[in-house]
Amino acid sequence: MIEVTAKLGRGTVYFAGENISCSIRFTNVSGDPESVETIAWASAQIHCFCSVNDSRVILPIALLKSKAIKTGGSGHVTSFIPNKDEQGHCVLQTPVKILFCDLKLEPGESRSYHFTEVIPSDTPPTYRGSSCKYSYKLTIGTQRVSSPIKLLRIPFRVLVVYGLTEYQINEEQIPSNPFLENTASKANLLDIASEVLSTITSRRSSRNYKIANSRGLMGIFCLMKTSAKIGEDFVGVFNFVDGTVPCLQYSVCLQSEETLAEECQRNPGQGNVIISYGKHVEFCLYAERTHVILPIPLHVAPGFLTDLVCLKWRLHFEFVTATSPLKGLDLETGQSGDRMWQGPGQIKTESMTWDVPIQILPNMPTQAENIASAHNVSILHF
Repeated sequence: MIEVTAKLGRGTVYFAGENISCSIRFTNVSGDPESVETIAWASAQIHCFCSVNDSRVILPIALLKSKAIKTGGSGHVTSFIPNKDEQGHCVLQTPVKILFCDLKLEPGESRSYHFTEVIPSDTPPTYRGSSCKYSYKLTIGTQRVSSPIKLLRIPFRVLVVYGLTEYQINEEQIPSNPFLENTASKANLLDIASEVLSTITSRRSSRNYKIANSRGLMGIFCLMKTSAKIGEDFVGVFNFVDGTVPCLQYSVCLQSEETLAEECQRNPGQGNVIISYGKHVEFCLYAERTHVILPIPLHVAPGFLTDLVCLKWRLHFEFVTATSPLKGLDLETGQSGDRMWQGPGQIKTESMTWDVPIQILPNMPTQAENIASAHNVSILHF
């Protein structure tokens, strides 16, 4: 019996354009001391699949042609079919890399191999939506002579930082000092991505919004920043000091909006898919100031755009306001100069909604990693 173990070099989260590496070990675990195992070949490949919800999505022929499998190989058909039995359309397929041919293993003997591939920079991010799903897998295929092919699939997550490739090109075009020895190596993609993301999300460009309805001003909302990375928080402050419309309660939640391209909608005019993440509710009657903190889950997909779908993010607010000034009863407490106000038993209210567009960006792969799966080892026996 042969045991195949595979482990990704650095967790299961990577940027598009980054190198992904995998250590693969083949071991003869047979208990028979005379059982020499022979493996005909082994190879590895990366591919991305797009599966759609047929009740909402129809893929035009033109779009299917534009999503033809991207590969750098010669196009010859081989017996290695890593996308066999997979659901959806293969939108990305890297060239097949052969690990070995005709490998013989004595009982207890092991051989290790190293697979490295570059994730294309123009690929879509990993996404699990209501209308479509993009998923990535590294597939290792192997076969004995006159035996069926065995596949070992390793899922991983891809995050996309738009404009990263152009930023690398500009960095390389900066002339170096001719009087100094050039010891600097090519800029690391992770360092460049960290700089780009930090530059965008660290801007403290707070925005103030006046919230009002037909009856007057309710208050002012200050949002500290409109761009943040997954795993960070959106922080805002409500100021009701100058408000003339009493606000009894408000709620705010993080929402994603999934929009399909018009030519891909099965039913013309079908609505967008809205998904809420977390909710903050505050009772704010007679409060002068309150604050809001909304965390961004690590598992959500940052905003992106493909030929099929567009994902955007927003903060969704719901306000409950009184339709008229509150009139209660002034009660004497029996102490000189002290009075107590008792609110009315019934209040006529109306609700109002408000959306604020925001930008959610990827975080560094090591920070977006799921600790439970970071050190997993995939195993195959055949």
